[in-house]
Amino acid sequence: MTEPIRDRGTRSLPTAQVRHGRLRRSHAAKTIVATLAASLAVVLVSTVSVGAITIAQINANIEVVDLAVVEGDDERVIPTVGEWEGGFNVLLVGVDNDEGQSDADERGGATLNDVNILVHVAEDQQSAVAVSFPRDLVVPIPSCPDPDGEGASYAMSAQPLNVAYSYGELGCVVLTIEALTGLSIPYAGTISFGGVAQMSTAVGGVDVCVDGPIDDPYTGLSLPAAGTYTVEGKQALAFLRSRYGVGDGSDLGRISSQQVYMSSLIRKVQNEGVLTDFTKLYGLAQVATSSMKLSRSLASLDTMVSMAQALRNIPTENIVFVQYPGRTGGTGVYAGKVQPIVSAADALFSRIRADERFTLEAGNTGIGSTVNPDAPAAGPTPEPTPTEVAVPKNGKVVPEVEPTLEPVAPEVPAGVLEGVQGQTAADYTCSVAN
Repeated sequence: MTEPIRDRGTRSLPTAQVRHGRLRRSHAAKTIVATLAASLAVVLVSTVSVGAITIAQINANIEVVDLAVVEGDDERVIPTVGEWEGGFNVLLVGVDNDEGQSDADERGGATLNDVNILVHVAEDQQSAVAVSFPRDLVVPIPSCPDPDGEGASYAMSAQPLNVAYSYGELGCVVLTIEALTGLSIPYAGTISFGGVAQMSTAVGGVDVCVDGPIDDPYTGLSLPAAGTYTVEGKQALAFLRSRYGVGDGSDLGRISSQQVYMSSLIRKVQNEGVLTDFTKLYGLAQVATSSMKLSRSLASLDTMVSMAQALRNIPTENIVFVQYPGRTGGTGVYAGKVQPIVSAADALFSRIRADERFTLEAGNTGIGSTVNPDAPAAGPTPEPTPTEVAVPKNGKVVPEVEPTLEPVAPEVPAGVLEGVQGQTAADYTCSVAN
């Protein structure tokens, strides 16, 4: 294969060639369809909490992806979070039609990155933003190295985001989101949708609210009336996959409906004793690590430990889920796709890059969700009381130590960001029945 000339003008950061280093493959074929930003917090916290006892077993479950630099470029140094204070960026990708997917032979076609969620933790580690990118968002895709080391794809100016994986797997998705947002993303991973469903069971179910009956024959989701339901396993999977049952039947509606689930999951983990329940933590760690493929930078135990420490101390009202601004109904390359709303996107990522906190317009949760009229009165996030387990050193368990929590910084007033849809983890919302 002839290697094309690389167009470096389309990339904001050095291109990273992808090589696969496998510790051990998952024991069963996985249905890899989608992922959740909230799963990151669950994975990290559960892994560190049981790490001192089962770390060898847990590490053996993880499939690792190495993100290497292009020949001739300086190697990008990626420190573990424990070696530096400040924020970090993690990209979570849900892949459809993967080679391990149970119905891949029947479906055919390319493997696509259908769910893409960027988690940004601020420098002061007191706030976080999770950005969901529509799969049909039309964006430039840079030249991406072939994972097998055989040349690279050509840069493209306007393609649906979800084809990036087919050109260079996880590394190409990272490069595409980096170029789109101007953010460096040293940590990335994929998680199977089946794994997310198992996590919902391991955590004891997730409460979701709907404003009317939902009957989606495509996913099998059946919720007979308006109200709150505790979903787990296959029912949770159906809720997350439902597109035609919520909002206007579009992927934009599904994203805002998924944020109903994500905010509820965060509240469950932080406020309902999950962090102090060893049985649930162990189950979560096992499910999560056997269902994920991680960049080697993220698969490091001390990295996950440090991320967990930061994530679990962020108040739910400071965790914001947003949708990358976009609209449907465009023409030309945008026909049948999602057209970026550039001004709103620029305003959003300008705030994120500067670590400026923001609030969203009241009620602007998205076309697939609405404010829950029966939401409990808002209150401060309870002080965390997790059980600390020290990180193993050289395979040996270190005696337990007393937790030391960093003091919470004074609340900083946040300005309203117009034109961006979403909600915080503290907001109680309902999915809108279609």
